Amino acid sequence: LTNSMSVEGEASDESIIKAVENAGYRAAKKSAGGAFNGSLNAMDDDPGRANDRETATLKKRLIYSVVFVLILMYFSMGHMMFGWPLPAWFEGNHIAMGLIQMILAAIVMVINQKFFISGFKGLIHAAPNMDTLVALGSASSFIYSTWRLFLMSDALVNGNEAAVTEYMHDLYFESAAMILALITVGKTLESVSKGKTTDALKGLLGLSPKTAVVERDSKELRIPIEQAVVGDIFVVRPGESIPLDGVVIFGNGAVDESALTGESIPVDKEEGSFVSAATINTTGFLRCRATRVGQDTTLSQIIKMVEESALTKAPIAKVADRVSGIFVPTVIGIALLTLAVWMIVGQSFGFSLARAVSVLVISCPCALGLATPVAIMVGNGVGARNGILYKNAAALEHAGKIRIAVLDKTGTVTTGRMQVTDIIPMGDISEDELSGMAYSLEDMSEHPLAKAVSEYAQKAGIKKAEVTDFKAVTGSGVCGRINADMIYGGNQRYISSVTKDQVIDGSVVSRLDELAYEGKTPLIFADSEHILGIIAVADMIKDDATKAVRELGGLGIKVVMLTGDNEKTAKAIGQKAGIDTVVSEVYPEDKANVVKRLKEYGNTVMIGDGINDAPALTEADIGMAIGTGTDIAIESADIVIMNDGLGSVCSAIRLGRATLKNIHENLFWAFIYNIIGIPLAAGALAGLTGWTLNPMFGAAAMSLSSFFVVSNALRLNLCRLNDPSKDRGREKMPLIDEQYIIKDIKRKSNDVKEAEKMTKTISIEGMMCEHCEARVKKTLEKLDGVSEAVVSHKDGTAKVTLSDDVSDEILKNAVEEQEYKVTGIC
Repeated sequence: LTNSMSVEGEASDESIIKAVENAGYRAAKKSAGGAFNGSLNAMDDDPGRANDRETATLKKRLIYSVVFVLILMYFSMGHMMFGWPLPAWFEGNHIAMGLIQMILAAIVMVINQKFFISGFKGLIHAAPNMDTLVALGSASSFIYSTWRLFLMSDALVNGNEAAVTEYMHDLYFESAAMILALITVGKTLESVSKGKTTDALKGLLGLSPKTAVVERDSKELRIPIEQAVVGDIFVVRPGESIPLDGVVIFGNGAVDESALTGESIPVDKEEGSFVSAATINTTGFLRCRATRVGQDTTLSQIIKMVEESALTKAPIAKVADRVSGIFVPTVIGIALLTLAVWMIVGQSFGFSLARAVSVLVISCPCALGLATPVAIMVGNGVGARNGILYKNAAALEHAGKIRIAVLDKTGTVTTGRMQVTDIIPMGDISEDELSGMAYSLEDMSEHPLAKAVSEYAQKAGIKKAEVTDFKAVTGSGVCGRINADMIYGGNQRYISSVTKDQVIDGSVVSRLDELAYEGKTPLIFADSEHILGIIAVADMIKDDATKAVRELGGLGIKVVMLTGDNEKTAKAIGQKAGIDTVVSEVYPEDKANVVKRLKEYGNTVMIGDGINDAPALTEADIGMAIGTGTDIAIESADIVIMNDGLGSVCSAIRLGRATLKNIHENLFWAFIYNIIGIPLAAGALAGLTGWTLNPMFGAAAMSLSSFFVVSNALRLNLCRLNDPSKDRGREKMPLIDEQYIIKDIKRKSNDVKEAEKMTKTISIEGMMCEHCEARVKKTLEKLDGVSEAVVSHKDGTAKVTLSDDVSDEILKNAVEEQEYKVTGIC
């Protein structure tokens, strides 16, 4: 549809181009950067992605063809059937009448020579195509009529007037020309419609800014966009289009990002905010630093994604592809068989040939070939206009088959902007002291919960202390030495594993439960013997999350929330969002295992936005990344939502279902048209009713079949993606054995927990060489319960694997007896 193709392999450019030419077409290697600047062409003078020259060429051919066909029809039918007047010297001159028809038909054939060049080239190289069928049908009618014209002249010389009159009624020159004209009508309509299927891509290309106002040598200069480089300072005034991707370094304003995200409400921008090329600054003055230019901008990446998606095949197209591969040779065989059968049963060669030609010209492999790609192209375009990007055709198809939606909690169901809600000191420690210790530890972590603590402390003006021996335990917590004391911070599971069992008593557990039931995430801070306090952090549910979950249910989709949060907090948030299936306390590496289990119940989509979601996004049948998420998540996903709203997830699935339905309709029409049309053209009803199909009507039917398929695909532009009123789950929601999944993950979590308990890292000062390593290793491995010790004097650590519980005190004493100093154990 974009007049382009992608080729994988080691063949040379020349051999690829030669193969295309042998198939009856032309090709040229695309220019450098063509994928982004609109110059990607299938041929040097072909339309490429953005410029439709083919339609203009077809319109000219059609006009010239119609003019000469009308003149031809005047001679062949107007005069012969209705007695319309002709110059006197044509009266009774059957040879002249035949010659003028032959000349006019030949002119129409020359005008439409492309059918013959492409068709016979394909036939010669054993790759017949639709043009082959048209060329064979038209050429057969012309050659047969020319032969009858010669017989007519022989009969005239011999004075056989009866034979002359008989041969005159046996000419098919008008069919030879009319077939070409009618097929050209269909090709023109098809081309116009196909052009509309790429409107979205053309629209994206049209959004590309042409110039940018940059600051150079203390002056503002307007330069072509191609001359911009990363680091340029560019300015955007109210009403202007933002020319490059960048970050605001001065000013503020509201930016209309609807061209990229589909969201109509302008987004406020201030210093530090990111802006994207092709969006519009509606108010305020912005001074920005360019971060991405040329092919790296968000717009260029979107264009590339839409274009590459159009070049891929949907799995549903495989059936049509297999049929199309043998379609033309099969039709040619059926046409020859039709000719032979009618000759055998005693019909004239002219009658038999007319039936064979009808078979050739009514058959339409193009309808089969177009059924899937036109729907995929239009679907992709509709998605791009609404901020939904499908990376390939398979993603769009699979989106229509989703039965289970798995939502990551943070950043997907919730905003991902954590806030401290409660500070609960325990013992003699004050709120500020607890906040200070928590700030000191968490400021060294990148976790969203840690950032919430740091932001709170910074706003409160709390100072942090120096931390040594810092360590972050993925999905659990952090630890570090503050003022010679080892301090731990994290979830209940982690604190239980690194402190004495009696530290977390019933009162602490009760308080943790209270916070969790309120939908808050409690962070416990402790030393090795005492609980220092609890800091609760909460994440707000997105405004549209509850509505989106309800709409997913209306689509017949089971919604599952997946999170590393504790069970009580997770269920509280799930209940607020209307999610009934919650899998909690899942390590990042286990998310993919949960998705794998859920796939047993039906096609599953994983929706996430973080780095830790990447494995699960890949594991799912379809990975869907929220566009405001990380680059890794977006790279791992099959579908990218350009805004951060869950409502677009429902839209993506609705569009997938509408596209899949449209493909089914197109394939049904393409198959049923050929299944019914070919037997009728062959004369299946001639014996019963005497009815036969004129080749010209066959050509008309063929010309309209592809147009019908393309027009049906264009109906997808009317799809109301945000309207849930017509949502109907075609099947009941799958019944998921939640306990099976939860137990499986709990078992794996317990295995990890046990592994953590059985491994300790000792920080040691004073080791100077390999001899010291061996000494410490030997001492530790003599202890009961220690199965292995890996010691490094360079790192100053001893990693101990335990076969039984060994207290920190025993490990510390054993090392210090060898005259080394233990600075921490975690």
